[in-house]
Amino acid sequence: MKRKLTRAEKKEIAAVIQAAKGDGKPRTAQQTIPYLQMYPDGICRVTEKKYSKSLVFEDINYQLAQADDKTAIFENWCDFLNYFDASVSVQLSFINQGARKEKAQAAIEIPAQDDAFNSIRREYADMLKNQLEKGNNGLEKCKYITFSIEADNLAAAKARLSRIETDVLNNFKVLGVTARPMNGQERLNVLHGIFHPEGEPFRFSWDWLVPSGLTTKDFIAPSSFRFGDGRTFRMGRKLGAVSFLEILAPELNDRMLSDILDLENGIIVNLHIRSIDQSEAIKTIKRKITDLDKMKIEEQKKAVRSGYDMDIIPSDLATFGSEAKNLLQDLQSRNERMFLLTFLVVNMADTKRKLDNDIFATAGFAQKNNCALTRLDYLQEAGFMSSIPLGENLIPIQRGLTTSSTAIFIPFITQELFQRGAALYYGLNALSNNMILCDRKQLKNPNGLILGTPGSGKSFAAKREMTNAFLITDDDIIICDPEAEYFSLVQRLGGQVIRLSPAGKGMDGKPQYVNPMDINLNYSEDDNPLALKSDFILSLCELVIGGKEGLQPVEKTVIDRAVRNVYRPFLADPDPAKMPILGDLYNELLKQPEPEAARIAAALELYVSGSLNVFNHRTNVELSNRLVCFDIKQLGKQLKKLGMLIVQDQVWNRVTVNRAEKKATRYYMDEFHLLLKEEQTAAYSVEIWKRFRKWGGIPTAITQNVKDLLSSREVENIFENSDFVLMLNQAQGDRAILAKQLNISPQQMKYVTHTEAGEGLIFYGNVVLPFIDRFPTDTELYCLLTTKPEEVSKP
Repeated sequence: MKRKLTRAEKKEIAAVIQAAKGDGKPRTAQQTIPYLQMYPDGICRVTEKKYSKSLVFEDINYQLAQADDKTAIFENWCDFLNYFDASVSVQLSFINQGARKEKAQAAIEIPAQDDAFNSIRREYADMLKNQLEKGNNGLEKCKYITFSIEADNLAAAKARLSRIETDVLNNFKVLGVTARPMNGQERLNVLHGIFHPEGEPFRFSWDWLVPSGLTTKDFIAPSSFRFGDGRTFRMGRKLGAVSFLEILAPELNDRMLSDILDLENGIIVNLHIRSIDQSEAIKTIKRKITDLDKMKIEEQKKAVRSGYDMDIIPSDLATFGSEAKNLLQDLQSRNERMFLLTFLVVNMADTKRKLDNDIFATAGFAQKNNCALTRLDYLQEAGFMSSIPLGENLIPIQRGLTTSSTAIFIPFITQELFQRGAALYYGLNALSNNMILCDRKQLKNPNGLILGTPGSGKSFAAKREMTNAFLITDDDIIICDPEAEYFSLVQRLGGQVIRLSPAGKGMDGKPQYVNPMDINLNYSEDDNPLALKSDFILSLCELVIGGKEGLQPVEKTVIDRAVRNVYRPFLADPDPAKMPILGDLYNELLKQPEPEAARIAAALELYVSGSLNVFNHRTNVELSNRLVCFDIKQLGKQLKKLGMLIVQDQVWNRVTVNRAEKKATRYYMDEFHLLLKEEQTAAYSVEIWKRFRKWGGIPTAITQNVKDLLSSREVENIFENSDFVLMLNQAQGDRAILAKQLNISPQQMKYVTHTEAGEGLIFYGNVVLPFIDRFPTDTELYCLLTTKPEEVSKP
């Protein structure tokens, strides 16, 4: 039976409700925002003696990490939380903002140009738009950490906040998380974004404050706030509701927070964390244990008086007693501390129905974890103002948790890759269905590898990337094509195909030659370009002579001398007509007195005057086209490796010319494992991997024979100097090797195990993402990109 409320209790409740509703007097939106002053350096004066600072941090791959790595991340996160003592309040803010589709659409726009490729541009742009619709790229997900302290004045606050900031950044570095401090303008921009969820642009300058007499709040405040209803609030045209998480479960899952943040709607989640002084926490628990023991004794006395077994005590009392003792042991003997946690969730929508649906979906994830999401009754204003990253918690609902229990709300899920500018498309994130857009030029080392079994989509992925680069950048693109797979695409994009063959005949029946002796004055970054060219010719001669031991020291000396003599007339007068050819080197070697020179010349004779003399001619093809493909399929087994080495040298020539023009050069090498089979071509390839970056070169190796690739001694240098790897379906034997080489977890490995074409993993710097690329087949571009025999012939 319900107890009737007394008059005094009714008056008290009415007073609380009235206070929550307000006094009815007009208040401004600016007055509602709970801070006093924002400074340009990012420090915010929240109250008279409270100051805060914010950092923005990126995501890392936690959910896909190996079990050992997961444990390490979790333990490091526990250490991170333990860093904060009782004098520092911490707020973790996770802001998912919708209504940003325009920005995402702007990132994938491909404007038309005055050339013959606009139909392809339209097709590619339409494909990107369709892919964008499949995901959530219009939803911006940001993570912030705000720490606040008490201080007597700004100077004292600045000194301490600076020390905390440095320590927090170092702790993030241990976790492998990218983080940076925010200045005042950036913090105001975040607040403006929360108060204007429709995406209204933020316009502000510190210079505007003094002459206008306005404050920073005037530039971020919404048009209105209305907190009259006890369970919802209105901000501008948006309806919102703030709830708190009741943690009822004895155990929590580390996916709980990530499940809530994966919801495809605008949501703001805040965790206010405050450490309790360790000695105080231990004293409090000891007092509780004493109280529980006292209650236990009372129950035992009652049992004796009633004549039943004194060991029979209420189950709750026994449970609480053992849990309190375990907690005391954790605090005293393990690296555990006590924290007070307030977990707030803000949902916002345009209509009440949409808001109710969003809250229901969020509550479902709480329910799944045996927790409850409870609406804040008549505390909506305090709840919402506690949900903006200022470091101020106005909600008195707190839950005491240990370090590991607090850390279970780990803020790391899976990284997204959606860059703007000259970013290229690589498929959809298999976890979130979001688009993957990234720019390899932003990596420390843009060198790349595309790995996969036959039919997994390697050539398709390479063609898609080079087409994308051709359409939206000014980069030059060069292809070494051992299997004649790229002709259709290169021809459609107006590129130059150079078909090298022993007969010297190009695609039009006319002779096509490339001179391995070509050199330009920019060939080396040193004053003398001849040293690097001599190194290349040594590699070429070593490949020609062959044998296990290769060139002897005397032979290398003779070749180096001959090279210098041959190039002397050209370097004195750099006239293209004076460019030496292989025959000039052959003749110069015959002039040398050493018997080793005659041996080298004899080995070169086949390539100078013999049946394989295709490389003993001056270059007669146009190499200045933006897109150049060297088709070396017809060179045969004897000449293919030599041809690949010579193509690499031609690319180096092009890279050196483009560097002077501040232009990037993308170089694609199919069947790359062939280059690593011979020591000479492998060493020269590694030189490209080490040196291209400084010269604006972006090499990409494509291979299906991963075992051959990994059997080379030089492969360590290739992997260490590649920050970009596109890995498609892998054979069983290759998977174990790659897992060890690239530290791939079993969870990640399943994305390259028996997968369909166009599915795999992308490694971009420290980011590892599973991707799926389903390119529309009813397009002209698909017919140009595919290598399936039944589809290549399509019009």
